[in-house]
Formats: sequence, C-alpha cells, structure tokens
Amino acid sequence: MAERAAPICDISVVIPAYNEAESLPELLERIDEVVRGMGRTYEVWVIDDGSRDGTFAAVEEVARRLPQVHAVAFHRNFGKAAALSAGFARARGRVVITMDADLQDDPAEIPRLAAAIEAGSDLVSGWKQDRQDGFIKNQSSRVFNGVTALMIGLRLHDFNCGLKAYRDEVVRTVRVYGEMHRFIPAMAHLDGFRVTELPVRHHRRRHGQTKYGPNRFLNGFLDLLTLLFLNSRATSPLHFFGRIGLLMFVLGSGINGYFLFEWATGHGLRLRPLLLLGVVLFIMAIQFVSLGLMSELIVAGRHPEREYRVRREF
Repeated sequence: MAERAAPICDISVVIPAYNEAESLPELLERIDEVVRGMGRTYEVWVIDDGSRDGTFAAVEEVARRLPQVHAVAFHRNFGKAAALSAGFARARGRVVITMDADLQDDPAEIPRLAAAIEAGSDLVSGWKQDRQDGFIKNQSSRVFNGVTALMIGLRLHDFNCGLKAYRDEVVRTVRVYGEMHRFIPAMAHLDGFRVTELPVRHHRRRHGQTKYGPNRFLNGFLDLLTLLFLNSRATSPLHFFGRIGLLMFVLGSGINGYFLFEWATGHGLRLRPLLLLGVVLFIMAIQFVSLGLMSELIVAGRHPEREYRVRREF
C-alpha cells in the first residue's frame, strides 16, 4: 500500500455508503456532536459506492455546514472493500474509525473506541452483543465468526462489525481488496498487530434495506481459505500441496495394498470401484506434488522476501 501522509487531525471517520441518502445527514450531525464533545479535531470521509438515490448530494448539503465532511463518489458499485480502501487512503487521523452509514452503528461509541486505541490496542473491533438483525442473518454470522476465530486463532465474537477503530499504522499496512473487508481484524492479527474487542450498541435499521444477500455467507468462507493460504503458504507452496498429495498417496497405498495382498494370496483381481479409487488417488497425489514443485520454482524465481514489522529498535 502506498505511504500515507502524516496525520493532521485526531480522528478520521470513514463511512462506506450505498443508497443511504436518508440516513447520512443525521449520522453526520451526530458524529460532529460526539467528536466535538471529546474536544478532538476530526474529519469524515463518506465513500459513495455508486449510489443511485442522491447519497452524494445529501453529503454535499451537510458539508456546507460542516467543513470537516468530505465525500468521494465511485462511478459504479465496487463493494465495501473498495470503499474502505479509498477511505483509508485519504484518512489523515491518528485514529481511524469505520462505521456503516445506516444508523445501526452508534456514533456515541466513538470515544470508547478511541480510548481503547490510546490505551495500547492497534485495532479495536466492535462486538454487537445485542444484534438487531433477523434470525437468519444473526445465526449465519455466529457460525461464520466461530469458524473464522477457530481457523485464524483470534478470539473475536464479531469479525464483520462495521464499527471499528484503527491506529493509523494499521490502515497504512493492511491491504483491503475483493471482499476481504470481513477479515481486516484477522489480517491485522496475522501481521502482528494487537487486536482487541469492545461491546458496542447496535440499533435496528430505520431507513432502506440491507445490502447483503445470501452469497455473502459462501463468499466469506472462500475468502477465509484464500487468506489462510496467502498468509501461511505464499513462500512454501509445496508444504500446502505436498500435504494434500501425501494424504492421497497414503489413502491410495492402503487401498491398493489391500488388492495387492488379495492378488498375492491367489484371489483374482476384478475391476472394482474401490480399485479404481486407489489408482485415481495415486495419480492425484503425483499431480498435487508436481503442482507444489512447480509453484516452488515460481516462488524461487521471484526471490520473495516476507514482509515484516519492526516494533522496536535501538
């Protein structure tokens, strides 16, 4: 990620928005009231992700009264990850707060989130303990969060809460693309940042409708596999593909060893589905190991150096 300029204010608030013209004026006014009450300097970046309901015009109207408010309008809908990336690139606060535009996230939580960053956390993820969403969305999120916590090794209840606080170094380091915004706490944790969690209030949606469909659940697990692969196997692909090949080789050996014993003891061999499975497993084992070796050649040719962060030096 390109180097960001030095901070010029205390708090930056980044708000991805898609068709939220009804909610944004109230949200921006409440943010101004809360942050001014903290006695901090601030800015707000609203990223209009291709809205068709006058979202950008609504933000422009508020900005006439509040010069701290800025907006970016995309030509079309690129998704929340792209909106966050654009906001991170422009944010100049020492603490960066992200929140959804639908008034379900409460601006009154900003002081607590900022205080947690100042107390030593690098990223503070909101936890919607009393989540005001439908049953299916709540339960699917619970399963998703549980699986993600288990596979990443980071104990969070709510990875995908839109209300988060970041130290400015985190938004300079974490690269958000595709639909990886769900895993920003996981990416920060894997990069060595200190990630903590804070219970936050969550309100029912008052305007519009949710922008998330059923595909989000499946896409989330596929993105999780991508994250795990890229983080742990980018410099050792043979370790990944080789383990799969070894497992198939062991299973194939067991099956074919059984039939070899049958043949050696005088029993005739017939074409059976289990015998075919053993042969297929052998072939696939060779293919996976070969794929790992070819990937190693590609990686070795590029001479990659794994990125690292220095916490202290003297």
